[in-house]
Amino acid sequence: MIVDGRKLAQRIYAELQNEVSHLTQVPHLTVFTCAPNFATKKYLRLKQRKAREVGVGVTIIELPDDLDTQQVQQSVERACMQTDGIIVQLPLPAHLDTDRILATIPPDYDVDGVHYGAGVQTLLPPVVAAIAEIAGEYDVSFTGKQVVVLGYGRLVGKPASVWAKQQGAQVTVLTKDSADTATVIKQADILILGAGQAHLVKPDMVRDGVVIFDAGTSEEGGELAGDADPACADKASVYTPVPGGIGPLTVAMLLRNVLSCVR
Repeated sequence: MIVDGRKLAQRIYAELQNEVSHLTQVPHLTVFTCAPNFATKKYLRLKQRKAREVGVGVTIIELPDDLDTQQVQQSVERACMQTDGIIVQLPLPAHLDTDRILATIPPDYDVDGVHYGAGVQTLLPPVVAAIAEIAGEYDVSFTGKQVVVLGYGRLVGKPASVWAKQQGAQVTVLTKDSADTATVIKQADILILGAGQAHLVKPDMVRDGVVIFDAGTSEEGGELAGDADPACADKASVYTPVPGGIGPLTVAMLLRNVLSCVR
């Protein structure tokens, strides 16, 4: 089964639009970015467009790249007085302390779920929420399953591994330094991919009936590519393509989180 993330996202957007129409105030999201590259600018435009469609206001603040960490933190703190949710768009320039800046976001404004798994109550990160939504839609149970997570990044691998464990799965995280990765991948009931390496996982590496959540994105030949070779869809019971799978749902889940933070 190939997941149509765009179709699922449209349903969620319709639900959010209806919910916003019953609010007495316009939900608002503030996004901080610094020295954004082409891909980041494109993603920000998508967020802004989808937010506008459902009735969520968005302010994008592009910070000067000569600010220091403390100045960025102060900007984030000031934003809390005039918004419902805050995002610090990654990556940030190397001279800034990303961990310190993200720690400045109060948990009840944390629509990107950057505090998830850190012992505080927060919303699911949008990528993880998208995985959870797809799992619910296609009756994918994590309980007792062998889940293999490729990559341990801040946005996909790390939070997804925490969430999968909370669902009762046996979770193995693989990074570029892991040994015997082929054997581990072959044993997986569920694969969560976030390595960002185009077509890293080939069909002969996975078992029949595997569930593949591909949240890895990179470019190959000028086209967006996932971590899984598209031919893996022939062996998978559930497969999220890139593009068109988890990606479209991620923005929808972000906006759902914004509405959850309306005070």
